[in-house]
Amino acid sequence: MALPMPSPTRPRRIDLSWPVLVGFTAILCVLIVLPLSWLVYYSLVDGDGAFTLANFKKLVADPVFVEPFITTLIIATSSSLACCAVAAPMGWLVARTDLAFTRAIRALVTASFVTPPFLGAVAWELLAAPNSGLINQAFRALTGAPQEVYLFNIYTLTGLIFVISCYTFPYVFVLIANALDRIPADLEDASAILGARARVTARRITIPLVMPALLAGALVAFLQAMTLFGSPAILALPAGFHTMTTRIWSLFQYPPKPELAAAASLPLLLLTIMLLRAQQVVLGRKGYSVVGGKGADPRLIRLGWMAVPALAFVFAVLMLPVFLPYFALFNAALAPIATTLVTPANATLHNIYFTFFELSATQLALKNTVILGVLAASIGTVLALVIGYLTARKAIAGHRALGFLATAPIAIPGIVLGVGLFLAYTRPPFVLYGTLWILLIAYVTIELPAAYQQLQSAFRTVHPDLEDASRVLGATRLQALRHITAPLLRTSVLATWCFIFVSVIRELSAAVILFTSETKVVSVLIFDLKESGDLGAISVLGLSMLILTFAVVILVNRIPGFGGGLRLRNN
Repeated sequence: MALPMPSPTRPRRIDLSWPVLVGFTAILCVLIVLPLSWLVYYSLVDGDGAFTLANFKKLVADPVFVEPFITTLIIATSSSLACCAVAAPMGWLVARTDLAFTRAIRALVTASFVTPPFLGAVAWELLAAPNSGLINQAFRALTGAPQEVYLFNIYTLTGLIFVISCYTFPYVFVLIANALDRIPADLEDASAILGARARVTARRITIPLVMPALLAGALVAFLQAMTLFGSPAILALPAGFHTMTTRIWSLFQYPPKPELAAAASLPLLLLTIMLLRAQQVVLGRKGYSVVGGKGADPRLIRLGWMAVPALAFVFAVLMLPVFLPYFALFNAALAPIATTLVTPANATLHNIYFTFFELSATQLALKNTVILGVLAASIGTVLALVIGYLTARKAIAGHRALGFLATAPIAIPGIVLGVGLFLAYTRPPFVLYGTLWILLIAYVTIELPAAYQQLQSAFRTVHPDLEDASRVLGATRLQALRHITAPLLRTSVLATWCFIFVSVIRELSAAVILFTSETKVVSVLIFDLKESGDLGAISVLGLSMLILTFAVVILVNRIPGFGGGLRLRNN
């Protein structure tokens, strides 16, 4: 009896999945836990390293810190109310009426969304500075008013609230418009069938359903205004007052006071966490579901004779963050003097030539920005891809904690993260201050939450059976991810990479704490040029930043099957 031939044994593969996955978990802890730990430690010690609560006592007793905190609350509250007052009717007009040019309006809202607030603040300086602003010059020319008379003064608390609101209202608009888009017509039709008038239907059906989105938008606007650094630094400091973010930044000027900076950062961090938690509660408090299939699309309300005034209102709103600021930047880039009106007779390319060929810092800043953008986008996308896979597939013990760590940086204001990284990496064993590495860590940490949320949502669209089949055939978990899942998610992966790249280009809050003369990036260069008053060069750099940003956004939205939204962080 012949013995059966032994089947050839396949070489045993070493599965490196678990070590790699554990390594990613460790990286995430280092990115987030380490700087926050140093932040807490420094807030509780004095200059000699002894434990003390004096730093916090000074925060609540010294007017140098109390007044910026009160000012910040006033700015955040006022901006939030202003954004809701403008975005709510505008969102309703775009989503629920037959208003013309709605696609163009949504595109223009995106334009205001992607414009860095610090660049918008510079543009409004060109428009509404009391002496040299283009609007005030036009006012005096038309009315014959003397030089000391002006129509607007952007260097005031009201002016700062106005500028912040211009670049914060898109957050509220998007939430409200999306909520109105999702309300099916069946609910309102049922109300009408039962005899309710349009006003009653709006009060009892539409408004209650959209109210969570409005409240969440108000919280987002409050949070954005509270943690913003660029606009207050450009407008509040010349006006002679501070916000919390500018006060924290000032503590790193000579002589530096890192202990006070750490103590001042913690209340901002805690308040941010509370606001984000409140937003989650508000959004999860109410909901609705349609039984019996897909609900009908909302029926648009005919505006009739109100169509023209409504369209005029919408475009008047969009003039403030888009048309007027872009005109001011374009004018300053081509004018011999930034605050003079450019004409064919006086137009010049000197500012462009000076910025790119004579200003020595430009080449280095562009090089650093591109390097950091490419590296941060690549590393951030890989991190988000692997962590999104772990949490979506529940592939590792503690995946919930991993998901929490991946989203935790969303609660860390950029200026606070900058302080934490400065404290963590200016001493052994990791002395990274003065190198591009510390900026790279900051950028990856800041942009990780949005990248993770987008890719984790994308993982849910790919059924795990495909990966299970690959593993049955002998593939490891990482091989299944690389060969099966990642190619299916290439659209989302590419979109995530592009959005991180764009976000890095416009980031200022953390970079302004961490840069040195050799690690300066474009956003910091613009901030530095503002201090020297070179508005022409600022406008050239700002327009270049906008052109690159819009090019990437347009490219991403042309990707077949891309249905994601823009998630850029304010600065």
